[in-house]
Amino acid sequence: MTQAMESLGSLGVFVQAAEACSFTLAGQRLGISSSAVGKAVARLEQRLGVRLFHRSTRAITLTPEGRMFVVRCRHILREMEAAELELSQTQEAPTGVLRVSMPLVGMLMMPTLAAFLEAWPDIELDIDFTDRVVDVIEEGFDAVIRTGEVSDSRLMTRTLGNVRFKLVGTPAYFERYGIPGDATDLTGHRCLLHRYPSTGKLERWFSGDGAGVAVDSLPKAAVSNAIEPLLEMTKSGLGIACLPDFSVNAYLEQGRLISVLEDAVKHSATFRLLWPSNRFLSPKLRVFLDYLTKNLFPAAAR
Repeated sequence: MTQAMESLGSLGVFVQAAEACSFTLAGQRLGISSSAVGKAVARLEQRLGVRLFHRSTRAITLTPEGRMFVVRCRHILREMEAAELELSQTQEAPTGVLRVSMPLVGMLMMPTLAAFLEAWPDIELDIDFTDRVVDVIEEGFDAVIRTGEVSDSRLMTRTLGNVRFKLVGTPAYFERYGIPGDATDLTGHRCLLHRYPSTGKLERWFSGDGAGVAVDSLPKAAVSNAIEPLLEMTKSGLGIACLPDFSVNAYLEQGRLISVLEDAVKHSATFRLLWPSNRFLSPKLRVFLDYLTKNLFPAAAR
């Protein structure tokens, strides 16, 4: 270990000498004597078995081997500086602005996000709600939450949880319109549908036992490009909607909503958090990632 650290020290001395073209100037910058610089370079040359400098009484110049080696040395020293910075910052308290892009359905995650802000009051969340596929790096986001597969090799990813969709309505609604026995019974219901803002297509409801019923054929009471208003209309008894389980589980437990046709509705989605792979996890991003993994979809974490 000591030899390795001495080697790194010799690399630093060598780079300083190469940039100054002088052992004397390098020594002044490093706070050591010119003879100490010369000895460090000599030991490095001896260990490598090559001459790194042409020496004269007036100046030193890099040999071809020295020019090649100094490029590598600069890269090694930069990596060392980055590693030291990363380690020092991991010891800092999480603070500062955290820019995050989330899909529109993320508005239903606000209770979890609000709890995160209470837990980490020194972090300022700057959230962009959009179903547009943003460029994380070019647009300067610290992280994004997305559904579906990830194909961008520039991004690191962690799965937050898998979400199933449930077809729900209020007890009063089903008392008025009846509980559907299968997907075809929905022709007599008021359907609240979600349209993808990016494509204009309606989100499908069924697979399995209901796969033969196209969502376009369902009677429409309302169509929205955001999930939140569909949930509010459903809770008000205005219709039946297919919504992500994390947005309705509490209402199902309270008896305010009822889930139907669970064998037919097998629509699901995987939520992932992504961040640039060329950046280390800052304290604010690390606690955000850990908090969402633990609290956003707790059933999936168990």
